[in-house]
Amino acid sequence: MKWLDQFFEITKNGSSFTQEARAGLTTFLAMAYIIQVHPAILSETGMPFSSLVTSTVLVCFFSSLAMALYAKNPLVMAPGLGINSFFTFTMVLQMGIPVEKALGATFWAGVIFSILSIFKVREKIVMSVPNHLKKSLAGGIGLLIAYIGFLEGSFITLSSGRLQQAPWNLNNIIFIVSLLIVSILIIRKIKGAFLISILITTLICYVGSIFTGAELIQYKGIFALPDFSLIGKLDLLGSLHLSVLPSIFALAFVDLFESLGTYMALLNRFDLTEPVPQASNSAHSTQPRRLKESLICDALGTTFAGIVGSSSATAYLESGAGLQEGGRTGLTALITALLFLPFMFLSPLLSMIPPVATASILVIVGALMLDSMMDISWRKLDEAIPSFLVLFLIPFTISITNGLIWGFLSHTCIQIFMGRKISIALYVISGCCVLSLILNHFILV
Repeated sequence: MKWLDQFFEITKNGSSFTQEARAGLTTFLAMAYIIQVHPAILSETGMPFSSLVTSTVLVCFFSSLAMALYAKNPLVMAPGLGINSFFTFTMVLQMGIPVEKALGATFWAGVIFSILSIFKVREKIVMSVPNHLKKSLAGGIGLLIAYIGFLEGSFITLSSGRLQQAPWNLNNIIFIVSLLIVSILIIRKIKGAFLISILITTLICYVGSIFTGAELIQYKGIFALPDFSLIGKLDLLGSLHLSVLPSIFALAFVDLFESLGTYMALLNRFDLTEPVPQASNSAHSTQPRRLKESLICDALGTTFAGIVGSSSATAYLESGAGLQEGGRTGLTALITALLFLPFMFLSPLLSMIPPVATASILVIVGALMLDSMMDISWRKLDEAIPSFLVLFLIPFTISITNGLIWGFLSHTCIQIFMGRKISIALYVISGCCVLSLILNHFILV
């Protein structure tokens, strides 16, 4: 296994094969729900559910494999949940864009990503983000992860447009127990804390189902044959029609900031950084590790998604669960990618892992990401106000993009009115933010 150690630099990163394997399995269990949830959303467009399951697994496998072998980062990719909702409900159902053209738009968005990544435009965007916005971004994403966890655990609910605590039931009682279990394991620094918690919670749900008759664990069989009918169904030329171009831009912009936000927040939070090249004029001393390679993988994942019949791929926040478990190299992503592949045939088995089993883990990961808030100078209002907007808007609008847009715009405006010099890159980014808001208004209204 020496060559594997040398390729992924496992020992150099202070990790081990066991640690990487545990992190990969934890990441997979934390995000395995996507194999069922993503097809359920996209099937609203009329695409067959069975073929969407196949497409989802292929996107998760190939994009994560690219991240593992090329970027060598412990981040996992899958179809983005926010983007798939835009694809389904806005592009196809509201705007009436045919599915084939919508898939073509996804492909061209990936091509745009690739060009921006190869010429390091996206890297320059990352390096132009002020440190206080990076810190608040990590905190905002942490709150968003925790919010998702509380929803998955049925602890909070949306009722009449209002967020409130859900009525007590067996599901959220088990969530509280699971949260207590994983908290104790983490505090006592037990190796494999997340995996142990998932197994214990699943066992509790199984026993609870037997004694109460509640459907806490669902069994839908074992085997399901893959359906490849969506592969190659995209309309490349038709998607370049003038009426589709705003959607291509919207997909590109949303995916750009979703991915950048995830990379900056997770890689910086877990100290997976590298020195900025000496030739750079950036004031930052470090940047996320192998950023260019990671962004290229992200771009290729989106391009591949359009080909196989899915909406855009992006780096997943649930990668934080594996990072917290000790994943530090591409071997974590490789193991997760390989775990996805068998579920082209075994997807019904995933229904046996209840959402509540991973919900508590998301809450803990979100809480641990808030330590970056201590590095923000909250008494300096020119830093505090943009940071607060990012921190507040990401979880409350359930959008990393919204938080970054208003964080960038507020920071730029404050610096201009205070007579301070800002970089050309920041002007360009702010202009793109304004253009995105305008286009989104005309697309969504």
